[in-house]
Amino acid sequence: MTNLKISLLLLLFITSIGCKYNREVETTTKEQQELTDDALMDTVQRQTLKYFWDYAEPNSGMARERYHPDGEYPKNDAHVVTTGGSGFGLMAIVAGMEREFIERDSAVARLDKIAKFLDNAPRFHGVWPHWLNGETGETQAFSDKDNGGDLVETSFLAQGFIVVREYLKNGNEEEKAVAAKYDELWKGIEWDWYTNNKDGLYWHWSPDYQWEMDFMIEGYNECLITYVMAASSPDHSIEASVYHNGWARSGDISTDVEAYDLPLILKHNTRGDKGGPLFWAHYSYLGLNPKGLSDKYANYWDLNVNHSKINYLYCQENPNGFETYNENSWGLTASYTRNKDNSIGYSAHSPDNDKGVVSPTAALSSLPYTPEESMKAMRYFFEDQNELLWGPAGFYDAFSLEGTPWVAKKYLAIDQGPIVVMIENHRSGLIWDLFMNAPEVKQGLDKLGFSIQ
Repeated sequence: MTNLKISLLLLLFITSIGCKYNREVETTTKEQQELTDDALMDTVQRQTLKYFWDYAEPNSGMARERYHPDGEYPKNDAHVVTTGGSGFGLMAIVAGMEREFIERDSAVARLDKIAKFLDNAPRFHGVWPHWLNGETGETQAFSDKDNGGDLVETSFLAQGFIVVREYLKNGNEEEKAVAAKYDELWKGIEWDWYTNNKDGLYWHWSPDYQWEMDFMIEGYNECLITYVMAASSPDHSIEASVYHNGWARSGDISTDVEAYDLPLILKHNTRGDKGGPLFWAHYSYLGLNPKGLSDKYANYWDLNVNHSKINYLYCQENPNGFETYNENSWGLTASYTRNKDNSIGYSAHSPDNDKGVVSPTAALSSLPYTPEESMKAMRYFFEDQNELLWGPAGFYDAFSLEGTPWVAKKYLAIDQGPIVVMIENHRSGLIWDLFMNAPEVKQGLDKLGFSIQ
C-alpha cells in the first residue's frame, strides 16, 4: 500500500471518529438543554409573571387590561387597568414572592401601592368597576351602561385580597400593615346590596342607569366565586337562599348530560353538551380549592377535571379538521382570535364556538386537572412552537396553524394570571391553602352547604 493511500485511510478514520464525536456532543448538549418539568414550570411562571410585574400600569401598579409589546393600543387605552385581572395579578405576585422570582420587599411595596390606589378609586356600594384609568383613577366605562359597580370582577379582585392578607398577616410590621389594608378593602364590599332585594346577585349597578342592565348571575359559568365571596363577607353576607335560588336556579343547575362518557355534572351556560370555554374551570378556582369540595349540586373536582378532559377530547376528535390541534396542541377558551382576514379579534372559544384557535392559557391553567395533557402542551408550546409563541410576558395569547401560522402577539391580564396561579396550585397548593384557610371563607362555604373532604 502506498504512503498516499495510507494517509488517505488514516484521514478518513480520523474524520469518521470526529463526526461520531461531534454527533455525541450534539446529542449530549441537546439532552442537557431539555428542561425538566420543574425547570419548565419555573421558566413559564417567571416569564408570565412579568405581565404583572414589569408591564403593570406604572402609576397604579395594577394589571393593564391588555399589554401589546408593539406599543399599539386601541383607543389609547394603555392605561386602562382591570380589577378582575388585577385580582389574578395579586395572587400571581404572591406566588412570585414565594418562589423568589421577585424580591419580597419590592413585592410588598407594590402590593401597598395597589392597595392605596384601590382605596382612592371609585366604588359603588363598595364594589369597583370593571375598568379604571390607571393614571387618573377614574372609572373607565366597559360599555355604555356598564359604568358603575361590577360585582363579578370585584369578586375576582377580592379573592386576591384574601390571599394577600393571609400571606402577609404574620410578617413584619410593614407586611402586617399591608395585610390590614387589604382586609379593610375586602370588608367594605356590600355584597348583600347587589341582591336588589331578590333571591340572586346582580352583576352590575350604575349610579346613572341603576339596575337597567338587569343581569342576575346564574350558573353555570365562571361566577361561582362571586357567591362564595358574598356568603363569606363578615358584614355584608348574603342569605343561603340567594345562592340556591339564584346561582343554582332552584336546583335546575344540575344535569345528566355526558360528553365522551364523562358527566358534565352542571348545566353550562352554552348551547351544546361539551362544556363552555375553559376559563370557567379557572377563574373561580384560583383561590377556591375544588379538591374534595362538594355541595348538593356537584363534586367540584370532578366537575373541573371532566370539563378539562372534555375540552381536550374535543380537540382530539377535531370535527372540523383544523391543523392547529394535535395530541399536544389543544385548549379552547376566551382570548384574542383570528378573524377571517387574519386580523385580530376576540372570542370565547369552546366546542360550540370553534375557530381552530388555541389559547395557551386554556391547557396551562388546567394543569391541576389534566397534568399529563397540560404538561405535554406546555412543552409543545415552549419547544416546538417557541419561535411563534414565546414573548416578553410568556406565551402570546392565541395562535392558529391553519394555512400560514398566525399568532396574536398580545397579552390579556385575565389569560396570563391563571397560568401563574394554577401552575403554583399544581406544584404546591400555595394559593389554594391561603384562601381556604381564611376563617370567613370556611364560614361562607359552610353557610352555603359546601363540605370539604
